[in-house]
Amino acid sequence: MPATGDLTVAVQDYLKAIYGLEAAGERVTTSALATRMGVSAPSATAMTKRLAELGLVERAPYRGVALTEDGKQRALEVLRHHRLLERYLADRLGLSLDEVHAEADRLEHALSEELEAKIDAELGYPTHDPHGDPIPDRQLRLAPARERTLADLGPGERASVARVPDGDADLLRYLAGLGLVPGSDVEVLAHAPFAGPVTVRTKLGANAISRELAGLIAAA
Repeated sequence: MPATGDLTVAVQDYLKAIYGLEAAGERVTTSALATRMGVSAPSATAMTKRLAELGLVERAPYRGVALTEDGKQRALEVLRHHRLLERYLADRLGLSLDEVHAEADRLEHALSEELEAKIDAELGYPTHDPHGDPIPDRQLRLAPARERTLADLGPGERASVARVPDGDADLLRYLAGLGLVPGSDVEVLAHAPFAGPVTVRTKLGANAISRELAGLIAAA
């Protein structure tokens, strides 16, 4: 497994951000990366040049960047640290869904390979984090993401929530208040016309959520 210990925290954060944009099917332009990282465009440009010098990305003028195979493996290692930590914080320390992401962000860079292995074994080799995202395995293989969402379900269809968006604590608290958390049962009651809201029912009652949000919640 490649080690990320020789990379700065900033480099690791950028690799994870680029991987996230690529996984979402987005072109990794300077503006997209700057927005994702919350930095200026010149700062993002400078870092992509540095990543290219390290052989972690390939740059194409006016077209953005793409991870090299080495860059992808490094990004997946950081992602494995992050999602294992989220699972540990939720399962062993009782942190809520809206708390684990920020805490894992702070801890992921300091996690040694030895401690990572111990956490993995202690948790029984989990395959998904508390938000329902897949955890890369020890060989950094990642299970395919679930594609079906609440927006895909028709009125009367029932399912279990498989994944919710992470990273936005306010959104996670909102979803928890509606009963839309991984593992919860949900029924789609109605789709409003003209791309209107989707009405769903959980054990906490019926609520309408935006079509866009429904498309971000995976169902199984």
